[in-house]
Amino acid sequence: MPIAPRRARRGDTPPPRTGSSETEVLRGFLDHLRHSVSAKVEDAPDPEARTAGVPSGTNLLGLLNHLTHVERSTFLGDRVTDWQATFHAAPADSVAEVVARYRSAVAQANEVLDGCTDLAAPVPRPRPNSPAPSVRWALTHMIEETGRHAGHADILRELIDGATGR
Repeated sequence: MPIAPRRARRGDTPPPRTGSSETEVLRGFLDHLRHSVSAKVEDAPDPEARTAGVPSGTNLLGLLNHLTHVERSTFLGDRVTDWQATFHAAPADSVAEVVARYRSAVAQANEVLDGCTDLAAPVPRPRPNSPAPSVRWALTHMIEETGRHAGHADILRELIDGATGR
């Protein structure tokens, strides 16, 4: 994929300075990564946002669609039967729709997390007969998952139009 003309560089946003509790630190870093990845996608041009930037087929819109499913599965108990399929947004989905769906999932996940006061307690999940991870594990997993894909999004966005930074 050829690199398009370079866009203005965004300034990097440093990691957040959060409170001193473990919960504040974990949630602060997760929210920082969530914002970073959605910002990479929100103003990306279509169809480039859904065009594979690497041989594996990874694209910006698919990454955010996948992260939406991970948020909903981890914090809201949604069942996902085909994780590979989550890496592809529907052909009719616009960039704005995928970003809005992601932000909605994050808001709903944060509502659940707002009620979790014990990091060792299981994440409240409506799905029966499925063991829930601890809130600590779920937050750590989401930081890892979102950070990993935010890095992918950084590279894909730079390949699209040269945009860099958070």
